[in-house]
Amino acid sequence: MKKQRPKYIMGIAMIVFVLLIPFFPTINNFLAIPTHLTLYTSEEPVVINPLSERVKIVAEEEQDIIALKDNEIFPVNFGETEVTYKYNNIPLKRVNVNVDDSYQVIPGGQSIGVNLQTLGVLVVGYHKVGDEDNLMSPGQDIGIEIGDSILAMNDHEIKSIEDIAPIVEEAGSTNEAIDVKFKRDNKVFEEKLHPKFDQKTDGYRLGLYIRDSAAGIGTMTFYDPITQKYGALGHVISDMDTREPIEIDSGTIVRSTITSIQKGDNGIPGEKRASFNKKDGLLGNITKNSSFGVFGELAEELKSGPLSNPLPVAKPNEVKEGPAKILTVIDGEKIEAFDVEIINAVEQKNPATKGMVLSITDERLLKETGGIVQGMSGSPIIQNDKLIGAVTHVFVNDPTSGYGIHIEWMLDEAGIDHVNTLNKAS
Repeated sequence: MKKQRPKYIMGIAMIVFVLLIPFFPTINNFLAIPTHLTLYTSEEPVVINPLSERVKIVAEEEQDIIALKDNEIFPVNFGETEVTYKYNNIPLKRVNVNVDDSYQVIPGGQSIGVNLQTLGVLVVGYHKVGDEDNLMSPGQDIGIEIGDSILAMNDHEIKSIEDIAPIVEEAGSTNEAIDVKFKRDNKVFEEKLHPKFDQKTDGYRLGLYIRDSAAGIGTMTFYDPITQKYGALGHVISDMDTREPIEIDSGTIVRSTITSIQKGDNGIPGEKRASFNKKDGLLGNITKNSSFGVFGELAEELKSGPLSNPLPVAKPNEVKEGPAKILTVIDGEKIEAFDVEIINAVEQKNPATKGMVLSITDERLLKETGGIVQGMSGSPIIQNDKLIGAVTHVFVNDPTSGYGIHIEWMLDEAGIDHVNTLNKAS
């Protein structure tokens, strides 16, 4: 028993020593040094821990990947190298350093109000005008179709509904035809249109239902602090009646506040309900409405979310099946992170929508929303500390799941040159 006592005491001493290690600053700092360090394009260098004045940090000889200066690492070129902590030329620890070519943007998650002004005015339906014995739609009769955009009348550019009324009234009162220019897909047509006097409304009419604007809510996906460009929604905005993509003349985004949520259920998509905060001013403009979202430039900085620093963007082949997070707002203007699972990821080499399938796994989000709801489109998806894409669509028969788009295609559509950006920055 006496022979075992020294071993017992030594064992206790070792346990105490191990437990006390975190309380020794130098040892604690040494253990905190990572074995692998990844650098990305950034205006700020990475500060490294020197441990003490006697410890030197040296880089590999004859490498041009990084530069060391005053305990800071500056990325120079893409590639892999290493730095070594040395004490009196004795290696203490090696750190692998990888300089990645990933571009960095700030993930969004903010709820935004979207206002679009159509190119010309959009035809969304027909109605019959005239008297009881002779009802007709003059616009439909000359071949104008639902979804067409009326661009000009009698050489006057049409930008809003208000532009049409005086032209129609003058043509009707003088019994003259209107030279109408309208667009369908990428083709422009010109026809003569005779307004018809309508007894019910006591005025000349075209027999067309038209719209010159659209509004809704969505989610900011990213914004670039360098170019001030942003991307949101992750899918095209279509007219609610024609289901056709809206060709825009201009547009704006404003702050919005989520006031309530209608939960989704099988066969019934839910939705966020929000108010627009126009009094705070415009957040930015909209210059493009495409299959990959809405894009433009910011006029002011957005409120930061839980991930307010720039994140590297992932290429499609970097997206893996497994856990991830989305950033979105479900109450007021507070951006929160929620757990999701990437069920399937498509390694797309060319721009395309529906690049991944995801499922909501966060219990709180499921309780509050039932899954993915309207207004959540554009919510950024984060995986392995990279921005990989955005939520775009919900499965109608399973609101807990939906599609996402790869972030690379949104960056391309925003006009952001995210390839080989480190060489340009340096």
